[in-house]
Amino acid sequence: MPLDHAITTILSHPGTLAFPSNRAALQAAAVTTVRRATGHLIVYGDHGRRLLATDPGGHPLHECEWGTEGSNLRLTRARVQLDWGAWVGLVPGGLVNEMGLDLSRKPGWQRLRADDLRGMAAQALEVPLDEIRFFYSDQDMTINVKGTATIRHRKDAIFFLPGGTFDEARFMACMGAMHWEAIDFLPVVELFLSLLPGTGSALFELIRGLYDDQNQGTTSPRILRYRGIPTYPSEAAYRLFSQFFAPQLTGGGNPFPLFMDPPRSHMVTWTPVADPPRRYMEPSHHLCVTIQGRRMLKATCWDDAAGLSYHPLDRAGLAPCRRGLAIEGEQVLLTDGNAVKPIPLQAGWGPVTEPAPSEPAPSFMNWQELFSVAPPSVSPSEAFGAVLLYPEDEQEIGELPTQPFVADYLQDLIEQDRTLAVRVARAGRQLIRGFDAAVTACLPSDRPRACTVLYRHPAFAQRQAQALWNLWARAQRLDWLAQVRMKPCDEGTGQGAAERYDLAHDWIPFAHYELPEALTADLRSLADVLSSGATAFLVGPRSVPDFSRAVGLVVQAITPVADLPTFRMHQSVLPRARLKPGVILYQLTLP
Repeated sequence: MPLDHAITTILSHPGTLAFPSNRAALQAAAVTTVRRATGHLIVYGDHGRRLLATDPGGHPLHECEWGTEGSNLRLTRARVQLDWGAWVGLVPGGLVNEMGLDLSRKPGWQRLRADDLRGMAAQALEVPLDEIRFFYSDQDMTINVKGTATIRHRKDAIFFLPGGTFDEARFMACMGAMHWEAIDFLPVVELFLSLLPGTGSALFELIRGLYDDQNQGTTSPRILRYRGIPTYPSEAAYRLFSQFFAPQLTGGGNPFPLFMDPPRSHMVTWTPVADPPRRYMEPSHHLCVTIQGRRMLKATCWDDAAGLSYHPLDRAGLAPCRRGLAIEGEQVLLTDGNAVKPIPLQAGWGPVTEPAPSEPAPSFMNWQELFSVAPPSVSPSEAFGAVLLYPEDEQEIGELPTQPFVADYLQDLIEQDRTLAVRVARAGRQLIRGFDAAVTACLPSDRPRACTVLYRHPAFAQRQAQALWNLWARAQRLDWLAQVRMKPCDEGTGQGAAERYDLAHDWIPFAHYELPEALTADLRSLADVLSSGATAFLVGPRSVPDFSRAVGLVVQAITPVADLPTFRMHQSVLPRARLKPGVILYQLTLP
């Protein structure tokens, strides 16, 4: 349909169109629009490709930029708006990992072709040859005249966009390179823990929109499969996919168990659901809601300092962090523990009748009660944005993003090392200091124990408290929370002279590495609160052994963090990843 004045006004709002080519198309009136039955607006360029999608009120949901590659039209960039107002960007093929192989000593290397290299890759990666063919074109596998093979693995890059544009884009994650002009599979997302809240559903809103454009008018929409090298199936991925596409098995049956088996995940087929989720922004209440059919799936208040959304209660009467939602009459009820916030249903959302109110499960305590006085004071943007971002190039990985490499490794080590497992099991009191991005991984799951958590980064401490509540709620261990207390590092341990810790996870700040007085104080403060025979895991500089001896601590093991298998796994995704030099994991004890 042609543009009318109201639509032109909407599209002209600052921030609605960020890509210059799209603004130029609007100015030249080289666009057309389609208003969906839900009221959502789709804007197409004169090439017939989607440029923009908005909710009925004109609030932008996603924007696409298209360009030519030879004679073909390609998606060059896209951006999606999250429920809480932040923007995430997508660059198809924006991350390219390149590997070289010297084949000059291999007899007959001159006769090797791209498919021969694919066969080698399939054997090395233990994946079917068809999967290698699917993701690696002939241009991605080449051999020069000297017998050096170059293998390029292209991935779609996902960025956080401060200010909503690519001007200061920060790498966030990546996924299998999609065929955006003819979507034919569901992608594997790597570094998914770095995704800002709501990124997955917003990206799938874009995927489903483009998929619908490409299959419009067809009686048999393209069947999709979950594909990647390798796949990483999870219950969360299955739930997300299922909102937009219906899983099926040839011959019937429950597709979930098959999906969760990585070698067979691709055997589940996915076809479009009739009514995918739709989003509505409601600025008067600083609210974004997601609705599917007559059911509200999620509500997010973008001025919420907790950085959490509201979800329907599950069958057990639980919602993440006790943030529930229900529809009663003409209102949506947002519940936070015992607090209830009613918001009027909007006519533009269509008929919404679910979920009906239900009785919440009794809760031992809320996540806020983990803090000794009160949750830290953080802004909504800090709360929602408390995720770990990793550079895609040779820049050093920061202090907080380094912490999970250590905590996850120690978690595995304690499970595998029987002697160490026994020591940890005997520990009745635990100290966690400075591991603000990995508190949940530092807490053993064998039994409850008194634990003091000292933090330096309030937004990440809050996120870890929420994650711990959700983890122990699922495990029906909420009563364990009563023995965990979190407080700022500058408040100290608060332990009396007779009380000591049997287990400690301690992180020396990077800023202290070249400061002898600070290092002495760090090690002294640790030694002062350990019991005799205690086990302490400390991350610090190479000079720690010298300072340890001075305060009576004995070094039992030394492991560079760069050598940890958890970091090596990260490098398999981002080969150029680099840590701060000299970051070492120590195992210490106090005689």
